[in-house]
Amino acid sequence: MEKDTTQPADSPESADDSGAQPQETQTGAAQDMPIEERVKKAEEDTQRYLDNWRRAEADLQNFKRRSDKERSDSSRYAGTSLIINLLPIVDDFERAFGSLDAHIAGMTWFDGVHLIYRKLIALLESAGVKPIKTEGETFDPQFHEAVAHVEGEENKVISEVQRGYLLHDRVLRPAMVVVGKGSEASDTSGEEPTEETEGEPANG
Repeated sequence: MEKDTTQPADSPESADDSGAQPQETQTGAAQDMPIEERVKKAEEDTQRYLDNWRRAEADLQNFKRRSDKERSDSSRYAGTSLIINLLPIVDDFERAFGSLDAHIAGMTWFDGVHLIYRKLIALLESAGVKPIKTEGETFDPQFHEAVAHVEGEENKVISEVQRGYLLHDRVLRPAMVVVGKGSEASDTSGEEPTEETEGEPANG
């Protein structure tokens, strides 16, 4: 009779040939630590998670603010290129009005043309366009472009050659201006030189 070689289900030989041991609990290593260390480690992990969450929340808020500003700027300055192309037309209107004789101003066709000009200016103003202040203002390279320097109050705009414009708070086109360079005094003392007669002393 053959010997029965079947092993009982709970015999040691029925274990996996790979020698794997039963899975340990995940908290086994932590349970070996004293309770004080486990509490400290849990507090450190909690603080780290809280800091990471706060940074993520701050990044999200900054992203939202940037997105909102970009959308706002895109809306405010959407027509910039079109407006810049309209400015030379405004210049042509103003040059034409400046060169017309006074008696033409009362004619019907002139009133019609001037009405078109006023509508164009009103349209630009409604879009946020406004002229840059020039005459009498202190020269500012951010807003002004000097095309000449003449005698006059130093660093003050004397006259305007071409009007400049702003779109809200951005410069569409700087104003071309003439700037004062100061007055040249004939004598640093401010007194006129005494004219002497030939052969006679200056004091008589």
